[in-house]
Amino acid sequence: MTDLLAGLSLRDLETRNRIAVSPMCQYSCDPDGLPTEWHRVHLGSRAVGGAGIVMTEATAVSPEGRITPHDLGIWSDDHAEALEPITEFIREQGGVPAIQLAHAGHKASKERPWEGHVPIQPDETGPSGAAGWEVLSPSPDAYPPFDGDRPAMRKAEQDDIEGVIDAYRAAAERSLAAGFEIAEVHAAHGYLLHEFLSPVTNHREDDYGGSFENRTRLVREVVAAVREVWPDDKPVFVRISGTDWLDDRESWDIEQSVRLADDLADLGVDLVDVSSGGLHPDQSISGGPNFQVPLAEQVREGADVAVGAVGGVTEPEQADALIRNERADLVLVGREFLRDPYFGLRATGDLERDPDAVAKEWPVQYRRATQR
Repeated sequence: MTDLLAGLSLRDLETRNRIAVSPMCQYSCDPDGLPTEWHRVHLGSRAVGGAGIVMTEATAVSPEGRITPHDLGIWSDDHAEALEPITEFIREQGGVPAIQLAHAGHKASKERPWEGHVPIQPDETGPSGAAGWEVLSPSPDAYPPFDGDRPAMRKAEQDDIEGVIDAYRAAAERSLAAGFEIAEVHAAHGYLLHEFLSPVTNHREDDYGGSFENRTRLVREVVAAVREVWPDDKPVFVRISGTDWLDDRESWDIEQSVRLADDLADLGVDLVDVSSGGLHPDQSISGGPNFQVPLAEQVREGADVAVGAVGGVTEPEQADALIRNERADLVLVGREFLRDPYFGLRATGDLERDPDAVAKEWPVQYRRATQR
């Protein structure tokens, strides 16, 4: 029986366990999008802490694709060069460096959450002095603001769509140069690719709107572009929202997610990372332990692709049960890794009965802590 501490094999990659750091925005860059010492310590400490996969926050493929002016970016060679020492350190600690490639769509150009998270218009500057910009949307009239006014936005035309695809392709190439082993395409949480997927925010009448095939077209084209430049021996992930949590209207739901997951597998995607929501303020979500796991479970049962589960995972035994009971192939841990950077090592200590095996998982500098 496979357990949480077993390695996960995807193409030629094998992880040391089935624990991943879920991508979590830090909003801690200068407006140039370059990583800071915060990123080096934040990501590096989770690798020291025993995570099998350490994934960056949503990393913008273009300046316009940032959520805030302080998001991490990968739109230039300078970004790749600055990220390389971080990926090297993660590998040295036994972790697999992964990057989430993202475009915020019409949820872009906002202040940081602790500064209000309201839109910054192109002729304005936020509290830090950073300027706003015009954002892209599949259908600007469909954008439901979460707080404040809508940002200045325009409908994505064909040239814009082609530019987004090219930006993802170039970002994947730079991510490879920076030393990342896994590329994840972010198609969840109400950002650009999810906006195209859902009929709630996609009111288009061209080849990118209407039918399931048309609404999923941009995601499929982006994934194909990333897979084209990502080496055959390295895996590609996609994060999706399994449902919009909007059962009172036509929306993105788990049945469409299962269908999309099968299509993504055909394009060479190795794992679908199943989250949910984030599209609309009317969403109705009941949180709690494992609250999104049933969505991942349905994708795993209905599509021929490995699946990652996320949401309300706080204890090693809880995560282990998801793997042992074949509800998921990988467990992505978010907020618990913020509270406890050494969650991976704690899981090893709680689940592994051999004290010598536990000690070997700890960095040599810390092994005295395993001695009683």
